[in-house]
Amino acid sequence: MVIKTRIKKGEYHESILLMRVSQKIEEMEGVIQASSIMATDTNKELLEDAGTLTEEVMDAGPNDLAIVVEAENEEVAEEAINRTEEIIEEESKRRAEEPGKIYKSLETAVDEEADSNLVLISVPGEYAAGVAEEALEADKHVMIFSDGVSIEDEVRLKQMGKERDLLVMGPDCGTAIINGVGLGFANDVKRGSVGVVAAAGTGAQEVSSLLSEGPGVSQTIGTGGRDLHDEVGGVTMLMGLQTLAEDPNTEIIVLVSKPPSPEVAERILNAASDVDKPIVVNFLGGDPQVIQDAGLIPAETLEDAAMKAMALQEGKEPESTRFSKDFDEVKEIAKEEYEKLSSEQRYVRGLYSGGTYCSEALLIFQDSIGDFYSNVPLKPELKLEDSNESKEHTIVDMGEDEFTAELDKPHPMIWHGLRQKRILSEASDPETAVILMDIVLGYGSDEDPGGALAPTIKEAKEIAEKDGRYLPVVISICGTPQDPQDLESQIEKFRDAGAIIMPTNAQAVRMAALIANRGSI
Repeated sequence: MVIKTRIKKGEYHESILLMRVSQKIEEMEGVIQASSIMATDTNKELLEDAGTLTEEVMDAGPNDLAIVVEAENEEVAEEAINRTEEIIEEESKRRAEEPGKIYKSLETAVDEEADSNLVLISVPGEYAAGVAEEALEADKHVMIFSDGVSIEDEVRLKQMGKERDLLVMGPDCGTAIINGVGLGFANDVKRGSVGVVAAAGTGAQEVSSLLSEGPGVSQTIGTGGRDLHDEVGGVTMLMGLQTLAEDPNTEIIVLVSKPPSPEVAERILNAASDVDKPIVVNFLGGDPQVIQDAGLIPAETLEDAAMKAMALQEGKEPESTRFSKDFDEVKEIAKEEYEKLSSEQRYVRGLYSGGTYCSEALLIFQDSIGDFYSNVPLKPELKLEDSNESKEHTIVDMGEDEFTAELDKPHPMIWHGLRQKRILSEASDPETAVILMDIVLGYGSDEDPGGALAPTIKEAKEIAEKDGRYLPVVISICGTPQDPQDLESQIEKFRDAGAIIMPTNAQAVRMAALIANRGSI
């Protein structure tokens, strides 16, 4: 084994491009690990943890590109590094030829694009706060896609934005759709009359995509996952709510959040109750009675939130949705699956890319099955000792830092390598009754998740079959027909692999519960 390094002084590239390049290089024969990173202190620590930190990287600075390859021999390592440079150059040229201008500094961009009023920030976390402050001083709204920003900086930036009447979406804000333009991870949705404010990236995508089938979306304002924590106080959600309340194109408002701080949730609900527009609230794990007492419409799931907003737009009574199909038909599908299981196959194994989906699944299963082990459990005593090893009923959020930043791997919405390995691992466990997964389409996500994961699902089913077992796989796909991945072709790939495809995460969870529970839910 050899580790080879090449440093490109003063050559900056954004992290998503570098992660995609690393992914491609790791697929080369003979390559064990590949990392293309900016040589920041944080990234150096990641390389040290991976056992690939070299003296050349240690001597490099945060504005230097570091290419590090561990390979079976010197020749493969050299070839991989050369190929890395080629791909980066090709991608840089392609991006330079795309419509729009490229500026070397925010100051130049602000001067040249004086009419623009929003800055999207995707830089290493240690620099994001400074760039955001510069943008706010230039009187621009900001969306901070970057993570790794301290909560102290988040509080400071949001107060600064509030004083200037400027939205600060983020840090770690993965999704927004502003005036029809998707920012970060976003789906191609129809413009319309429902506005969304979400402290949940995939939650925003699910609700927006479902609304695209009906009244459409006026704006989707992301807040960042910590906005409803006590320290931050819901500043961006409150400002987003007020923005939509004053927007003549928004007739109905939907608020979405992972489990919020009770005190901040109360503050949000009080503000929402003063708005003279119908408001649907999906605070995962929240008390629906408290929401109803505030004169608002509670939604148990992300799907419920979208469906209730649609019903309101159509002048109908909002109702909860359990399954799109007739329940007897759903039970028959589940029966065809669980009748093939052995008595030993008892447990659900959920492998999630979306953190909001993971939280929603845990809450739904709490009522239908009971306790689940997880790396993000509902109860502290249910935290997995090792997130790479399932125990009884298990759901894992594979988008958490322990699978991405700490391993220097791309997010599972971009790269499927870790999830592919985990699928095969769960397939080899004789106690696995069903594998549950989410697939997220849209801009920013992998261009062909079906092309990567469908063959893995087939292989997983073959592993179980060779062991005399049958393995159900249930998935939900978040997307619209207009998304670049082509929704119908993705559905076809997963269906051909033998997966059961449900229209929403909530329905997929209930289907998995029906299978594992042998027909009861």
